[in-house]
Amino acid sequence: MRQKLLTPPVKIALVGCGQIGRLHAERLSRDDRAKLVAFCDPVRETAVEFLDRYQSGAAVYTDFGELPDDESLDAVVLCTPTLLHYEQVSTCWKRGWHVLCEKPLAESRAHIKDLIAAADAGGPLLSIAYQRRHWAIYETLRRELQSGAWGPLRTITLDMAERWQPTIGGRWRDDPRHNPGGFLSDAGSHKVDLLFYLTGLVPEEVFAVSENHGSRVDIVTSIVGRLSGGVTLSMNFIGNSEHWHEELHVYCERADFIVRDSRLWRAEANELHEIAITDTCSDPDRRFLDCLTQGVENPAPAECALPVSDFTDAVLRSAKTGQVVRCGH
Repeated sequence: MRQKLLTPPVKIALVGCGQIGRLHAERLSRDDRAKLVAFCDPVRETAVEFLDRYQSGAAVYTDFGELPDDESLDAVVLCTPTLLHYEQVSTCWKRGWHVLCEKPLAESRAHIKDLIAAADAGGPLLSIAYQRRHWAIYETLRRELQSGAWGPLRTITLDMAERWQPTIGGRWRDDPRHNPGGFLSDAGSHKVDLLFYLTGLVPEEVFAVSENHGSRVDIVTSIVGRLSGGVTLSMNFIGNSEHWHEELHVYCERADFIVRDSRLWRAEANELHEIAITDTCSDPDRRFLDCLTQGVENPAPAECALPVSDFTDAVLRSAKTGQVVRCGH
């Protein structure tokens, strides 16, 4: 069902004023189509800091349930722990608010399927803040892969590393109830989503090993697996490196594609050819506003959360049992 377009400025409440909430606040405060009218965080001082920095005159709340159920809000950006998402998204919909929700969408497959069914039935918009769907380099790569010009996909490899472990001590990301899967579920979920966004494939089976290296959640996870169409996969998520690193290789029948150091390359006959990036990058907040004010297609609807959830759950079960696990079973 097509959404009724909103006339700017769109009145938005930001719920969760942590590190990722700050990123959303910075983007929204720079966009004339948005007006941040409320900040909500259990720590009042943190929400007040956002008010002082991003939108003086906004309201401050310490409880999500305190948000006013009236026409003073059009939309909510949820930057809260995953365990809270299902209830909060459902409440937003009941109140008629559009939602941009940080990943993961919900903590269980059942809740994700409930939200997909509700979104399909119509009502307010729900979009997931998967960052890499909006990067020009991946839009370009997606067109190349889905053009059919290079033959079928054969193999995908991805390595990512980040100094993540030192940032999570004493916080919800180091709590397996809120962040099962640790680094893979948190920072790594963007790359898992990207895998399916680029290829249009779905996960079939995985084998994984992981280590927590002194944390309560997994810090390092290595995965091999298979996607639909017989495409093989290997991924490494390293959350205790001393330097950020990310590299993606996609091997097709007639060419390889490499993303390295924010540059895109195509390899043919042992030669590398750099592909120029001519698209303009966007981000989840800008595209959320594009949907609400211009009616553009939702770039990350609820259904895109399911393959990410199935893949992640299978990886966690495999790492725990030492067995190959079928995805979605």
